[in-house]
Amino acid sequence: MDAKQKTELEAAAFRRLLQHLDENKDVQNIELMNLASFCRNCLSKWYMAAADDRGIEVNYDEAREAIYGMPYSEWKDKYQTPATAEQMEKFNAKH
Repeated sequence: MDAKQKTELEAAAFRRLLQHLDENKDVQNIELMNLASFCRNCLSKWYMAAADDRGIEVNYDEAREAIYGMPYSEWKDKYQTPATAEQMEKFNAKH
């Protein structure tokens, strides 16, 4: 496998991850953070950092829209539920 093929496979896997997250909107960011130590917002920050590394200007709102598939405020209104006390306790203990 050459470098171009590797990049194409990595990009395809990333797109599939985004599709999977989109198909599972019921999975809350707090749950992802508690189980895997990353969430959709982390992916947004990594996306923005990758753009910055390449001299491409992408702000946080643009990065979140790329990850969430819609403006974050819209996603939050439609799909985000308040974190439970138990979820926050676990998050605070871990982070």
